[in-house]
Amino acid sequence: MRSDASPVDFLFSGLRSDNGQPASGSTAGNVERSSTSPPTRRTLVDRRERIATTRARAQSPVAALRTIGSSTPGKFFLIALALTIGCLATGWYASVTLSDRTHSLQKLISRAEPIAESSQVLFSSLSIADASANSAFISGGLEPVALRQRYSNAIASAAASLITAANSPDEDGGALSTADDPVHADLVKLTVNLPVYTGLVETARANNRLGNPVGSAYLNEASGLMQETLLPAAQRIYEQRTAAIAQPQLTLTRPPYLVYATLFALIAGLIAASRFLERRTRRRLNAGLLVSLIAMSAGTLWLLVAGLTSVVATTTARVDGADPLHALTSARISLQQARSAQTLSLVRRDQTALNDDFTTATRGVAEVLNKLADDYHSGRKKSLPIADIDAARTALVEWQTTDREIGKRLAVGDYLGARDLTVGPGKSSAATYYAEVDNAIVAAITEARSSFRNSIYTAGQFLAFSSTGILLLSLVATLAVPIGFYDRIREYR
Repeated sequence: MRSDASPVDFLFSGLRSDNGQPASGSTAGNVERSSTSPPTRRTLVDRRERIATTRARAQSPVAALRTIGSSTPGKFFLIALALTIGCLATGWYASVTLSDRTHSLQKLISRAEPIAESSQVLFSSLSIADASANSAFISGGLEPVALRQRYSNAIASAAASLITAANSPDEDGGALSTADDPVHADLVKLTVNLPVYTGLVETARANNRLGNPVGSAYLNEASGLMQETLLPAAQRIYEQRTAAIAQPQLTLTRPPYLVYATLFALIAGLIAASRFLERRTRRRLNAGLLVSLIAMSAGTLWLLVAGLTSVVATTTARVDGADPLHALTSARISLQQARSAQTLSLVRRDQTALNDDFTTATRGVAEVLNKLADDYHSGRKKSLPIADIDAARTALVEWQTTDREIGKRLAVGDYLGARDLTVGPGKSSAATYYAEVDNAIVAAITEARSSFRNSIYTAGQFLAFSSTGILLLSLVATLAVPIGFYDRIREYR
């Protein structure tokens, strides 16, 4: 420091440079602060951006899932979650589907089929009552006890069947049909007109005993009421009740393809997950996935065997049971119509008026019986009461031959001979051959119905425990999947 320097100069000498200019110390300090300020701001900005991104991800499930799925533990978690839900949902769906099929089979055999059978009995009983009343009338005087008993039994069967046929096959409670039921009007017709018919028959019977010719007029009126009102109504009821069991049968003959598809898709998913774990963890087997795969494979195999066997049994019930049953029932209905036409022709003493009805009805019976016999002998139907069918065919031919003989006797005025040949007890009478045809067809119907019910029962037995079994196996698989993934996810902690 110079000797002539003042104290003030000494104090400010540090602020000057060697050439007398102010020193750059303060400027350097400012520069240093300005150079360190931008990184601090960038750090704060980055922190704010990370906070904002985290908040956005927390608010967006898709972004959160994308973040989780980008890591291996996250992938394991999502796969385990998907397989767990898949096992539970697939098992529940398969169980519900099989339970519905089992319930349909049970309802078919316990409600729909008996109601359809009652409708058939109703129709047949009314036809038998009409034919029996006509036969008893033309016997003259005091009618035979057997014919009178046959008429009484037919009316009683018709009344009892009417009550059963009035039940709806679609309701578990067995409630009577209501106005919404398509057969309600026919049921009302039968209920109202059946007592009217029996009253007319009793009036005709009383006049016939007294020898009053007016008795035939009452019987003609009764028979007209039966043919024009009661029998058509009963036939419509029978057709509607038969259709009620046809649709469930058609549905049950189809395998549950969607159930099988979901089970196979789930098994494929379990195999793919196992391969993925093998590549990521270098472990060949995963105990949880292995147990789940075994459980679902066993359930699928169980359903394949039980379901397809049930379908085969249901198909057998339709082909060898329901179809022949419907055909034989139609044949018996035509048979009763033919007998009514034959006996009524003697009441009216006019063979030609009803001859076409008899010929048409018996031709229909012959066509049904011949077709069933051809189906059996050709192998298209393997389980048919062929002995009864052949017996009915033979007796039907004899009956048609006898009817031609009755026509010849009426043509020459031999009414008594025609009457004896129509309702007489002889072995070659029309009554005998008609009874043989009817008995053979009834036996065939009984056997066909038994075959149908047995096949439906067998189908139900195969599905009886499948619903519960697949549900339990799916629960085992559902629990095994997260257990299998748990240890693999813990390894990334």
